[in-house]
Amino acid sequence: MRVGIVGCGLIGVKRAQALGESSRLVAVADRDQARAARLAAEHPGAAIESDPQALCRRDDVDLVVVATTNDALAPLTTAAVLAGKHVLVEKPGARSASELRPVVEAARRTGVTVKVGFNHRFHPGLSKAKALFDEGAIGPLMYVRARYGHGGRLGYEREWRADPRIAGGGELLDQGVHLIDLARWFAGDFTEVRGDVATLFWKMPVEDNAFLRLETAGRQVAWLHASCTEWKNLFSFEVMGRDGKLQVEGLGGSYGVERLTFYRMLPQMGPPETTAWEYPGEDKSWRDEYQHLLACIAGGRTPAGSLEDALAALEIVDRVYGR
Repeated sequence: MRVGIVGCGLIGVKRAQALGESSRLVAVADRDQARAARLAAEHPGAAIESDPQALCRRDDVDLVVVATTNDALAPLTTAAVLAGKHVLVEKPGARSASELRPVVEAARRTGVTVKVGFNHRFHPGLSKAKALFDEGAIGPLMYVRARYGHGGRLGYEREWRADPRIAGGGELLDQGVHLIDLARWFAGDFTEVRGDVATLFWKMPVEDNAFLRLETAGRQVAWLHASCTEWKNLFSFEVMGRDGKLQVEGLGGSYGVERLTFYRMLPQMGPPETTAWEYPGEDKSWRDEYQHLLACIAGGRTPAGSLEDALAALEIVDRVYGR
C-alpha cells in the first residue's frame, strides 16, 4: 500500500511508524515544511508536497492519512475520497456532524474505504473486554461508566484545541469522542442524550469538562466524563452486566499500565471471582488499527470505527453542544 500523510506532527509520526512492512510512505505534507522534511527523512524516497490537496491527487498514493487539526479533516478527506483514495482520518473526523455528512456521502459514491482514527478500540484490554462481552461473560448489559482525562500543560489555553474555529469544540470533541465511540461499541445506539459542558479552570472559549448521560432504547445507560482538569492522567472504562463487570484502567505511558479486570458474579453473590490481565510495553493500537484497515480494504468490509461511527458520535456531541 502506497501511503501519503497530511499532517506530520505527533499523530502523523505515530501513523507513519505504524505502517509496517506492508506499506510504503511515498509522500508527506504539512504547513510546517521543516516538520514535513523531518518525517520524509525518516522514510527514504518520500516526497514532500507543499500542497496537501496535491498529495491527495497523486497517482502514486493509494491511501491518505489525514492527521491535521480538526478544521482540515473533512476537506482533506473529501479531496482524497474524490480522487479515489482510501483514507485513515483522525478522530473526530470533522468539527461537527453537518461537516461530516458530505464526506460520508462522497465515500458511499466512490466506494473507497474510509476509517476514522478510533484507535482505542484496538487497545488490547478494550479489545479483550469486547470479546468477553460478546461471548456473554457478564450477561446482559446494565450500564457503562467511563472517565478519561488529562491535566493540560502550560499554555494549553493558547493551543489550537482551545480555538473553537479550528477545533470545533473542547474536551468533548477531543477525548470525549473516544468515550462516546467506546460506549456505542458496547451498548449500541443511544436514543436519549443529556449532557453538560463547562470551562472550570482553563481560560479559553471551549469547555475543559464534559459530563454525559446517554441512554439506549433498551434503557441501558452510559455515564461519561471527559476532562482536561484531571491533573493526573486517567482512563477508566467499566462495563456492568447482570452477571459481572469488565473494567479497563490505564492506556500505557502516563495513563499507567493498561489492565483489564473481569469480575464474575458467583451464584451465592458475595466477593466475585476475579481475573486480571496486564498489558505493559509499547502501545500497539496504532499498528493494529492500521492492519485492520488494510484487511478491510482487501476484503471490501466496513472497518470498525467507520465514518458512520464517527457521524453517530458527532451527532451526540452536537446535541450536547445544542447545535
